[in-house]
Order: sequence, then C-alpha cells, then structure tokens
Amino acid sequence: MRPCERISNEYLEQQKLLHASPRGYGGKGARWVSTVLAVSDAYQAMSILDYGCGQGSLSRAIQLATGTGCLEYDPAIEGKDCAPEPADLLVCTDVLEHIEPDRLDNVLRHIRSLARKAVFVVVSTRPANKHLSDGRNAHLIIQHDAWWIARVQAVGFTAQPPPDIHPMKHPTHAWVGVLEP
Repeated sequence: MRPCERISNEYLEQQKLLHASPRGYGGKGARWVSTVLAVSDAYQAMSILDYGCGQGSLSRAIQLATGTGCLEYDPAIEGKDCAPEPADLLVCTDVLEHIEPDRLDNVLRHIRSLARKAVFVVVSTRPANKHLSDGRNAHLIIQHDAWWIARVQAVGFTAQPPPDIHPMKHPTHAWVGVLEP
C-alpha cells in the first residue's frame, strides 16, 4: 500500500505544521508505558512499534523502563517517516481519530499488516483542543466506542478489553482496547 493511500499530501503538510509548533502535539505517548509493557508481557512481544509516534515519548519511556526502546513510525516526522517493519506489538495511541475519514480503512489494514500478535489502541472520542491551520478540529473522526469496535472488526481485528488500567490513567473520553489480527 502506497503512503498516499493512508494520508493525503495536503493533510500530511498540516500534520507537519502541528508537530513543528511548540504546543506539545504528539508528545503524550509516555503516559501509556505501564499498560504497553503489560500488554507486551501478556502477548510475549519481542518487538514494539509505536505507530504514529509523534515526538517519541513512549519509546523514551520504554527505554527508561526496560533498557530498550521501540520502533517508531510517523509520516509527519522526518526520520520516522520510513516504511515501518512489522512488530509483535503495535501501539497506536491518540492517532486513529486524526486520520482522514476516507483513508481510515487503509490505515487500519496497514496496522493489521504490521502487527504480528496484537495492537494496543487508544482513540479519543471527543473533539481535540487543537485545530488544523484550515480551522478544522485536529480530531477528524469523533465517534463512540461501539463505532470504533465495529470499524476495526470490519478489517479483520478481534477487539479485546485491555489489561487492568489504573483508574487515574484510563481516559474518560476514549476507547481503549487490544486488537488481535
């Protein structure tokens, strides 16, 4: 699948602008490190890919916790925009709601092709605090849990509940799950 089937050139430029601004866009993956490591243990994952890694905070947190980082992919970050390699566990937090609606199924199929054992996913179900340069909300897809579950199942995933998450870490307006290819 060609990259343009997952993100338009115009939207890619908008994402690059958001990542370049000093407002913390794409920098909150580290808050999921304990859950990611729990999912990794549960699936005996030997490799982790952070899909839509943004500023790379998850990989840094994994490096601090385990001594080894994870693979990173983000089409809007120079140096992290090369075609990713498959991994046992693919992590996709605060990414899918940012995908162009007409490309969502392509992105989900791409994720499925890269995940050997499981995908840990967190999807916000409310509008973002940030806006694109054209005025649109940064969350292009705002849907409820059942909609997301149906969508991932339509491309061949089985949705599972995540391992126990500390109540303070579970977002109140997000769908959190583990997907099995």
